[in-house]
Amino acid sequence: MTTIGIIGAGHIGSALARAFPGLGYDVVISNSRGPESLGGVVAELGPKVTAATAPEAAEAADIAVVTVPLKALKDVPVQPLSGKIVLDTNNYYFERDGHVDVLDRGEATTSGLLQEHLPSSKVVKAFNHLYASDINAGGSPAGEPGRRALGTASDFPEAIDFVTGVYDALGFDTVSAGPLSESWRLERDRPAYVVAQTADELRENLAKANRLP
Repeated sequence: MTTIGIIGAGHIGSALARAFPGLGYDVVISNSRGPESLGGVVAELGPKVTAATAPEAAEAADIAVVTVPLKALKDVPVQPLSGKIVLDTNNYYFERDGHVDVLDRGEATTSGLLQEHLPSSKVVKAFNHLYASDINAGGSPAGEPGRRALGTASDFPEAIDFVTGVYDALGFDTVSAGPLSESWRLERDRPAYVVAQTADELRENLAKANRLP
């Protein structure tokens, strides 16, 4: 049985903890306050979801999800995630995270910063440009007209393949923006951000995105 380790239990992390058991995965979820603070979430979601510390979730993970504020990336465990696919849901909110010069200048991406922090992991952008409430309610069967598409980006084809499979199982088509260096096209204030769009519309929105405001 494949285990998903989720580091961060906010809106996205909690929605994914609800989604993954239905796809056949076990889930270990963590946050910065400790596993005892997640008792209610675990009780609600059932026996396939357990709570742990962030290092324990990273160690248990076959696949990991990092869904913490950008300012907390430095606290993400490194060694336990070595060699593993790591889904990054982050967006840059300077109001929350403080200004990051390389992001303000368009010289880096949030997922690229996580990849730098996790040099031996396989970081892939995922689940960053939709509302958490849509993860478990916004999908539709494959081939249905108007099926919503979600984007991804990674330097590792196997990571994109994994995200593509998860998206499809949840009812979404997939469009890849390319390598992590292009993942900014999926982020805040770009045309693809939190918009319900088909695969063709998402490709158009990725193409017309501007790097800087």
